[in-house]
Amino acid sequence: MPEHDFRSIIANRMKTYRKEEKMSLDAMARATGVSKAMLGQMERLESVPTIATLWKIASGLGLSFSSFFEEATQASPDNSLFPDDPNMRVTILFPFSPDTRIEVFGIKLSNCHHQKSDAHQAGIVEHVVVREVTMELFYENKEVKLSEGDCHRFHADVPHEYRAITESARFENIICYTL
Repeated sequence: MPEHDFRSIIANRMKTYRKEEKMSLDAMARATGVSKAMLGQMERLESVPTIATLWKIASGLGLSFSSFFEEATQASPDNSLFPDDPNMRVTILFPFSPDTRIEVFGIKLSNCHHQKSDAHQAGIVEHVVVREVTMELFYENKEVKLSEGDCHRFHADVPHEYRAITESARFENIICYTL
């Protein structure tokens, strides 16, 4: 996805949410832990959020991660949601669905990339299905080594990290919103 489209989609979703909820930038900053200045820059298309920042916003507002991309749910293997991160490609395989309360992403980590994630909102459970090579998952002082075909589930309301321990790793990430 081109960077401008990416920024526009996120900005529009944030503005729409704030308008629907009658929420100021100050209130959004308090709810998400992201500074008012950064949120304003994102809404004015002056800043591109990182994956971690977007998760903080989604968690703080009680939104699904894929809700920021409802306009762009045409997933393809060559279409990365985060154009500013050449070491992590994220595609939406299935956007959030209210009836199942899940969303599914295809993720590829390159160049032995480490992707750190802040704790998500309570009740989020992540499922990891490794498709290619070997990776590590870290959370709650645990280190889990996963190889092709392995699956692992954990509560994502704690800081966690994905790490490609080979040149690259590819996996599906199934996010379940249990509450």
